[in-house]
Amino acid sequence: MDLEAISCDCNQRYLARYERWIHLHFEADEGTTELTFFTLIATMVVCISKLRYNLGISPQMLTVLGTVLGLVISFRTSSAYDRYWEGRKLWSSIELASRQLAQIIWIHVPNERKKDPAKPSEYTEEEERLRLIIEKRTMINLIQAFSVAMKHFLRGEDGIYYQDLYPLVCFLPRYVNAPSTDPQNGGVAPGGGGNTEPSEHDELPLWWQSGAPRKVKAPKRQKTFQPEKLLPEITSDTPLRPARNPPKTTIWTLLPILIPFRWLGKALSRRVRETISSSGDDRDISGKVKKPVKVESNAPLEIVLFLSSYLSSLLKGGLLQPALATAYTNQIQALSDSMAAMERVRNTPIPFAYQVHLRMCLWIYLALLPFEIYASFGWLTIPMTTFATLLIDGLLEIGQEIENPFGYEANDLDLDGFCLGIQRSLHEITAHNGSNISDYIFANMNQPLAPTDRSSASELLGTLKGRDGLGTVRRTLVHNWHQVNSQTRQSKFD
Repeated sequence: MDLEAISCDCNQRYLARYERWIHLHFEADEGTTELTFFTLIATMVVCISKLRYNLGISPQMLTVLGTVLGLVISFRTSSAYDRYWEGRKLWSSIELASRQLAQIIWIHVPNERKKDPAKPSEYTEEEERLRLIIEKRTMINLIQAFSVAMKHFLRGEDGIYYQDLYPLVCFLPRYVNAPSTDPQNGGVAPGGGGNTEPSEHDELPLWWQSGAPRKVKAPKRQKTFQPEKLLPEITSDTPLRPARNPPKTTIWTLLPILIPFRWLGKALSRRVRETISSSGDDRDISGKVKKPVKVESNAPLEIVLFLSSYLSSLLKGGLLQPALATAYTNQIQALSDSMAAMERVRNTPIPFAYQVHLRMCLWIYLALLPFEIYASFGWLTIPMTTFATLLIDGLLEIGQEIENPFGYEANDLDLDGFCLGIQRSLHEITAHNGSNISDYIFANMNQPLAPTDRSSASELLGTLKGRDGLGTVRRTLVHNWHQVNSQTRQSKFD
């Protein structure tokens, strides 16, 4: 693919995302009501001033209040963007730690274990190697599960019963003293439970905190982009929820001007109140997306514990060098630090009193704006007020929207894309076969001494005696330096 095709593809993706943002912004804009309200105030002021009495006042207050309000709104937007950017950096840390951890497991954990002569192995050498590959691949799947669990945790979606998470963790122990989980067998390992049927109180934290959606109907699969089909196909005793579960779009989000009728309906009729509340559970009374509730379950923490226990087993078996064990521990610590930092961003919003006071100051400013600019603009007061409302209120709404960057809004972080990127990276790591380095270092297509000597590695080994030993190789390396040093200092390409 040439550069022009790549550029065209990038432009198309950017325009598609921009069109999607425009569609969502104007379809369910929370500032539509305010824009209409203050435009009507400006129209009233202009009409009364033209027909009856001049309502214009001195614009001195406009200058003072506008300066203060601008500084406060700028601070509000900057604070929200800092939270947004911090969330992005933390997800980058998760991506980096996941790759490093997968590389340590896949490449540095040996595929052969030391055998005890006193205890003959139950498996053949090939079976033993296959078991170790399955073991390492399973732990890398848990690394992928961490990012997916973190995504659901930040969005207030508790539990593990999701189409993109359950297949990655369904094999983990479910009950006390049960070494494995089998949905077909009620989560009890064969022969591990005796005659006593385990109860829900015997469930481990990962499963006990995920037991809410017991009677949820299985959702219909969409005929669109479905990366969940690439995951293992596991039957669950509980219907799995979709990987993406954004808030429902209701009539109140499409037409915010009808919200007063919603209040009236809730006050007059219990039946209407129940109907409205059931159709808008994901949004508050104003049609605004509800902030996610604090989730008590912590699936990411449980996954980190399993990854740490794997490190413990490697150290007990002497399968990991101390330096690599330190690197492994550092990556686990990086995942834990990122999890705690994102939890802090999610659960610590801007103080409510600050937001309310800022909103009241904004309303007072916009309500007085037509009175103060009428003497200078006349009929242009109406469009000027509309433009000022759109500009100032838009900045405030941007800060409010990106304050929690982990949701489903158009300007939130693409958590699903981050998780899929981690999935691609982990599969790329496991695609590395780890073959003997001699198989590719001494290949015919390898020219290690270029540009001075363009002989292949195998040819260099075959003609070593005729080249005055290693002295010729050292002279060749010095000549390489002279050529590269002189020919790479051109200021411009031809």
